[in-house]
Amino acid sequence: MIRVRFAPSPTGYLHVGGARTALFNYLFARHTGGTFVLRIEDTDIERSTKESEEKLMESLLWLGISWDEGPDVGGPYGPYRQSERTKIYREHCDRLIKEGKAYPVYAYPEEIEKIHDELLAQGKPPHYSEELFKQFDTPERRKELEERGLQPAIFFKMPRREFVFIDIVKGKVAFKEGSIGDFVILRSNGLPTYNFAVVVDDMTMKITHVIRGDDHLSNTLRQLAIYEAFEVEAPAFAHVSTILGPDGKKLSKRHGHTSIEEFREKGFLPEAFVNFLVLLGWSHPDGKEIMDENEMIEKFSLERLNSSPAVFDVTKARWMNGVYIRQTSIERVTELAIPYIVKKGYMTEEQARANIKWLRKAVDSVRKGVETLEEIPEKLAVYFKGPETMKLSIKTEEEKQVALALKKIKERLDELDSWDHKIVVDVIRNVIKEIKPDRKLFYHTFRKVLTGMDEGPELVEILYLLGRNKVIDRIDRAVGNLC
Repeated sequence: MIRVRFAPSPTGYLHVGGARTALFNYLFARHTGGTFVLRIEDTDIERSTKESEEKLMESLLWLGISWDEGPDVGGPYGPYRQSERTKIYREHCDRLIKEGKAYPVYAYPEEIEKIHDELLAQGKPPHYSEELFKQFDTPERRKELEERGLQPAIFFKMPRREFVFIDIVKGKVAFKEGSIGDFVILRSNGLPTYNFAVVVDDMTMKITHVIRGDDHLSNTLRQLAIYEAFEVEAPAFAHVSTILGPDGKKLSKRHGHTSIEEFREKGFLPEAFVNFLVLLGWSHPDGKEIMDENEMIEKFSLERLNSSPAVFDVTKARWMNGVYIRQTSIERVTELAIPYIVKKGYMTEEQARANIKWLRKAVDSVRKGVETLEEIPEKLAVYFKGPETMKLSIKTEEEKQVALALKKIKERLDELDSWDHKIVVDVIRNVIKEIKPDRKLFYHTFRKVLTGMDEGPELVEILYLLGRNKVIDRIDRAVGNLC
């Protein structure tokens, strides 16, 4: 059975690169009927926080990525936090020592650093070996460490030979003999190093496929050697392409927003952002760009992952989000837009709820022109903020006719018993037939009078949503006693 995992470090917000890795693992698990595991790699005690862990999980759930096993839901291979698995690492480390595949090093960090520098000075690669550390393994040093309550670091004996594996995305990858020397697998504080913990975790959690960013490719050599030492077959690896910014450099904060939390706050819909993410390094068999989760799951395969770097195009992300805003039910779009409207100060939460039918119509009238939820309040301004006082100037006969038509419309609207959509439209049509103003000039002027803008929602929608009093007031301020 397919088992995959996403293993973030809880040291900050969920980066888009991490979110894409989680998404690919999730889709592969769902496509194959496998299991998706969430594992928290929190052995960096100084930087890992519970708050970051919660934010990571919240961001994943917001994206619609759920897990079958994890720290909050449990599972048969827990614990799912590395900080709770130290006993497991120690047991596996002891096994390697017993089998002569790892050894304790009684040197202090500064002494290890000195060996490193001496090797470089001699023109040799800084590769450690058990022979180099034997000088520190003395009864006196052992006793000294014991008295100070210190433990020796544990180094892994790296086989001096070539390692080759077939990566699902990269193809054949070879690490030449002598690429690295021996390396630490258990620190003197009892905590495992990344490469050792990852192997023990993946091994004991029965992970079959490791899908991760290609920045981890160099770690694979150490991990393959550790798998071999435990006489366990390594999982299949798929190292997905790097995400680049528009300038061709690795995506970072200098390119703008990079965390899922930031895109969520800017007003991206989760399903739209997931659709955008899946196309960063993967493509639909039929070249489709807009697709829902069910279609992603049905069509996803590791064979369609691209080895070339993916470019994070925020313009495309915004365009795609706009498509989703227009396609999503107006009830949901309005619900998602309310916090932004409240933040802008146009309505309170209570006012929005009390006027929800009107608000839905208002949001529906402007959503064609927005790409994020954050933009909706700006477009809704026509309904909440009147245009600057605008007195029409009458210099031509055409302008006089337009002013007469507007004044007549104001008088007719003021006489209506109800503000009915069809009746309002009939009033305007009848006045236009009667006065016969230049239509293009009339509609442009009418829009400017009501909104102060040259474009926006349909004029009929603006009239209906503004309501009788605001329409009459804005016409009156523009026309006044001109004619």
